Amino acid sequence: MSNNIARHWIDGAWVTSDRVSPSINPSDGEILGRFADGGAKEASAAISAARRAFDTGTWSSHRSARAAALVELAHRLEERVDRLATSEAREMGKVITQTRWEAAASAQTIRYNAGAALSQTGIAAEQAPGILASTWREPIGVAGIIVPWNAPLALLTRGLGPALAAGCTVAIKMPGQTALTNAIFAEAVAATESLPKGVVNMFTETGNEGAPLLVASVDVDVINYTGSTKVGRMIGAQASDTLKRTSLELGGKTPLIVFDDADVEAVAPQVVQALTRFNGQFCMTGSRVLVHRPVADAYRKRLSELLQRVVLGPADQETSEMGPLVDHANVDRIDKIVEAATKYAKVLVRGGRPTAAALAKGAFYRPVLLETEALDVPLVQDEIFGPVLSFEPFADEDDAVKRANATIYGLAAAVFTRDIDRAARVVRRLKAGTVWTNGWGVLSDALEEGGFKGSGIGRMRGPRAMEEFQEIKTHFLIHRT
Repeated sequence: MSNNIARHWIDGAWVTSDRVSPSINPSDGEILGRFADGGAKEASAAISAARRAFDTGTWSSHRSARAAALVELAHRLEERVDRLATSEAREMGKVITQTRWEAAASAQTIRYNAGAALSQTGIAAEQAPGILASTWREPIGVAGIIVPWNAPLALLTRGLGPALAAGCTVAIKMPGQTALTNAIFAEAVAATESLPKGVVNMFTETGNEGAPLLVASVDVDVINYTGSTKVGRMIGAQASDTLKRTSLELGGKTPLIVFDDADVEAVAPQVVQALTRFNGQFCMTGSRVLVHRPVADAYRKRLSELLQRVVLGPADQETSEMGPLVDHANVDRIDKIVEAATKYAKVLVRGGRPTAAALAKGAFYRPVLLETEALDVPLVQDEIFGPVLSFEPFADEDDAVKRANATIYGLAAAVFTRDIDRAARVVRRLKAGTVWTNGWGVLSDALEEGGFKGSGIGRMRGPRAMEEFQEIKTHFLIHRT
């Protein structure tokens, strides 16, 4: 920071902007600090620096150097876990217990990719007498990474780690809602001495100038984007002009399927966690609970009780179970959706804006539970991105699968049952990239993550993640005799 203004990190230097914006604490509406608010100029500088570093440097060809740099970056992030966690909680509204986990997990993601940087796979074979053939992977070039505000540390490192491991250089658009947190992450990058100048470039913007420039630029070879399906479609269309590769993790409408043999006391708290973690602002939020009719009454009662007991409070307080939404505009947006849904859905828990004076200045929103059997309604079909849960009874296994697959989304799903044969059958029929049985929200750097249908293209994390940032070259060596 310079004079308490959070800045961009571009081409190995701190960069200011003509425009300065405030960072607002959604827990109380107070100003946390100020930041350089970038746009097209900063995006262009980041792209140019990344292009030059890739074309003229040795980053793309030295695996061991990349691995060492990633290990050092992981160390630098670990040194800042507490600062990152506190800053993100105050800026974004996610409670401190969750941001602390996210900050630590992000360092581990970078560390995992340090190992991946040393891996190489390919094919070698004699195709015919005198003809030897082989394949290998090369970095694709400059990667543009567009990061959302709901999990800026995890979703940045999920793209940054494999991009750097593959040998790419990067230009990163960070969200304005977490600008001070972004600057702390950039400090870790700046402190990583083994990262060459221009390999990692980060700019923050509240507007929409820099991100489209990343997508349109002929100097950017691949886009890694996490966000809404609507914007993902726009990115895919624009990227096609340059035949740019895209890796898109988009919206979700995660169904939680609860069968009649699932223990209500064990499962109901998990459903509440699936809805309220990250304050419902998560692409894998459990926003639909599908309940077997024989146990529907028991789950209606228990979920209603638990949702009304969720403790709202400032995100940086250890006792808070759920913090505010990211801003008041999202409170207004979600409340309009809920009010419209009450016209066709039964209200089990209305939730909404809290009445407590201590929360009045914040962007708080209590969890909502609405029951419907209709599938063709916004409550079921649309990603609300807030703590709003639809309660949907189902008749049998076939009905459960039909309902679960009835949206354009296919990012994640969960099945709760003691019958492992039933679980196996249902999981195979669900159109979702990640499915949990008797749990929710478990992810791993070692396993792929991504969506079916309208939830995205490509895979994040796992062995496939680095491939999103690589090209395959085939070489035929012909011996003349």
